[in-house]
Amino acid sequence: MKTVRWGMIGCGDVAEVKSGPGFYRARHSTLVAVMRRNGALAADYARRHGVPRWHDDADAILRAPDIDAVYIATHTDTHCDYVLRAAAAGKAVYVEKPMGMDTNECSAMIDACRAAAVPLWVGYYRRALPRFLAVRDLVANGAIGEVRMVLMRHFQRPPEAPFAEGGVPWRVDPRRSGGGFFFEGACHTLDFMDFLFGPVDTVRAVAGNQAGAYRAEDVVAASLRFASGVHGSGAWCYAADVDDEYNDIVGERGRIRFSTTRPVPIRVERGDTREDLPAPDPPHVHQPLIQTIVDELNGEGRCPSTGESAARTAAVMQAILRDFHDASAQRVGARSAPA
Repeated sequence: MKTVRWGMIGCGDVAEVKSGPGFYRARHSTLVAVMRRNGALAADYARRHGVPRWHDDADAILRAPDIDAVYIATHTDTHCDYVLRAAAAGKAVYVEKPMGMDTNECSAMIDACRAAAVPLWVGYYRRALPRFLAVRDLVANGAIGEVRMVLMRHFQRPPEAPFAEGGVPWRVDPRRSGGGFFFEGACHTLDFMDFLFGPVDTVRAVAGNQAGAYRAEDVVAASLRFASGVHGSGAWCYAADVDDEYNDIVGERGRIRFSTTRPVPIRVERGDTREDLPAPDPPHVHQPLIQTIVDELNGEGRCPSTGESAARTAAVMQAILRDFHDASAQRVGARSAPA
């Protein structure tokens, strides 16, 4: 069993606890080098995490002969470029979600990795997280009978203080993230629903910006139908008066409630009975998915989050936001047209 040697491009917040330690704590896995454009921050990360090397140039990671696979943990607008460069360098690639800014970028990444004969995985780590596998097993084992529909809900309070001039966080800057909090976060829920019920074949949705704190969407309502026959609906509001997030899976004999964002107990309801199942998360939530990647590279099993599965999620997100993006583009065009 070989040890997979990783290089990390981008070592910001997500790499501190969620992902970074998973690369040197997973079995048969080691983190050889990290890169960040700010060399001082890269050096600091390497020192604190015991990583042998740091760089401020991505090519030092991509060209390194002692690196087998690359983890890309940068802003969404750079994912496609780094994946194409990693594929050209012959490195296996694990890229953060959202996979790309749009489905065209996702297709380009898949095609490049296929042409280079290197695998491509995407950071939808909930596909391997024990809490979510417990939900999958409840559904698969018939705990609530045949599934009829899923309900997704996420309400979130807006930032307490107005954004400073020019200081909009990257997650709500469409030029860097591809959208807003919905685009950057709700994809986890929609991807997990794809994992449970298969591809979505119908999308009807409306989205808007009601609070005006930033340009991206802050309210979304969607109806979905999965090819498996399960129906779904979702409501997301990032300008609400309360923080509240959960998902319900409705079956013929009961319901399963769980959270995408919080490691709270899974609730199973059947008629008047209710059972809460403890479901804590591991300290480094990417680690179980990283382990599936390392195992696959060693010829054992398959990672459940591929470029192809992530591209399906990107297509659903794009379909949900299409009308909002089209209307936004028309407004920008109208403002820039000559008088």
